Amino acid sequence: MAVPSPQPQYAVRFGVDAPQAPLNRLTTAFRIFVAVPILIVLTLVSGTRITTGNGGTSEGFATAGGVLFLATVLMILFRQKYPRWWFDWNLALLRFSNRVGAYLLLLRDEYPSTDEEQAVHLEIDYPDVPRDLNRWLPLVKWLLVIPHAIVLFFLRIAVFVVAIIAWFAMLFTGQYQPGLFDFVVGVMRWHNRVAGYALVLVTDRYPPFSLSA
Repeated sequence: MAVPSPQPQYAVRFGVDAPQAPLNRLTTAFRIFVAVPILIVLTLVSGTRITTGNGGTSEGFATAGGVLFLATVLMILFRQKYPRWWFDWNLALLRFSNRVGAYLLLLRDEYPSTDEEQAVHLEIDYPDVPRDLNRWLPLVKWLLVIPHAIVLFFLRIAVFVVAIIAWFAMLFTGQYQPGLFDFVVGVMRWHNRVAGYALVLVTDRYPPFSLSA
């Protein structure tokens, strides 16, 4: 009997190193306030529009940044090409946002770096567009991931509850319970796979409905 070949690893891989020492209870207690500066930085590089009013008129300017999505859709559709520097920007931005997310969710004590990997690992394979990607699929991926969006909506609610439970637990013990830690990391992994499929557009392989690596 032929042995089936193992499924190749998914194009988007995510993980967070579990802390090897008790977490800092003081920074945990005030995490939401300590994180404000880096949240401002993330907001600015993620792309926002700031509007000012003056005598009934308004002026606005957009901060640079955000995941390059629509331009990538057009490039894949018409040129079957994904510029490498666009990919590198998207990957760097997702890595940064995941470091901030892991910090807010109390997974790590290190203050999020804007450029260093630290203990939050996100790997995304650069696609060979003519070989790996269907040029028409980016037009409908947003529709195909609706089931994922529904599941992730409820999973994010569960992560919020888990973060509150973990916050109280760490104030007394300094420890993040392994089961809760793995669940939060699993939800972040799931989210990143869906983002890689439907937003960053690096793969046509449908994301698995799974928390595991």
